[in-house]
Amino acid sequence: MRRLRISAISYLNTAPLMWDFEHGEARERLQEQFEVTYTIPSACAEALATGTADIGIIPVAAYATIPGLVILPGVAIASLNAVRSILLVSRKPLDQIKTVALDSSSLTSVALCKVLLAKWLGGPREYWSMAPDLEVMLASCDAALLIGDPALLIQRARYTTVIDLAEEWRKHTGKPFVFAFWAVREEALAEVGSVARATPAAVLSLADVFQLSRDHGLTPESLRRIANEWAPRLGMSVANVTSYLTVNIHYSLDKECQEGLRLFYSYAEECGALPAVKFVEKASANK
Repeated sequence: MRRLRISAISYLNTAPLMWDFEHGEARERLQEQFEVTYTIPSACAEALATGTADIGIIPVAAYATIPGLVILPGVAIASLNAVRSILLVSRKPLDQIKTVALDSSSLTSVALCKVLLAKWLGGPREYWSMAPDLEVMLASCDAALLIGDPALLIQRARYTTVIDLAEEWRKHTGKPFVFAFWAVREEALAEVGSVARATPAAVLSLADVFQLSRDHGLTPESLRRIANEWAPRLGMSVANVTSYLTVNIHYSLDKECQEGLRLFYSYAEECGALPAVKFVEKASANK
């Protein structure tokens, strides 16, 4: 059987999910079964859409636009409250913001920004898609949507308005927010059936592989290694990285997260930010 192609995201928050593929005891066997490439969230979605990847950690917004996907159950990149890495930033007060520069590297964060502004933060604005350079974005627009690791590094005191989008979502809905989950193309799922892991006798479903990798990546020892590796890379303290991974990011697609996700899909459709989508966690594909 050919190796399945995984498109993963090169952000700090995905590091625990990729543990077994990079550090775990089963790394060599998984490398025989999977081919991993790293990119930005929107490019993961594009790889699944075009068939250049079989499995991807995709923005939940992309699920609304790509047919023939099956969600692998149990694993997500979500936030129960503040996420710290998805921010709306401006030098102006909120009521003076008329134009917003959008970092289009994450379709989900763009849709969430549009939902929050339309429903609770004064109504829709004029949106421009721009490269993720905060100073250039703010030179052209009143506010900027900043996504991923760069958002963790901004000096918030320099700006008049800094809105954590996940925290704002929780404030208005009482629900967690789900940013991404693992999805697999139906054609690839039909090919694989199950994959061997650790020993030939240990055969686990595809979903189990990704759930176990997450579980192993969230052990205290794994988190220490991830924090020590990523802290100098990002210019953050080890404690700050650890706090982000353990407090700000929630890695389970549990019942409450599924409720929040369904609500987001409903509001995004209502606001014209996404087409209609029916969320199904595991058994069927998005048609």
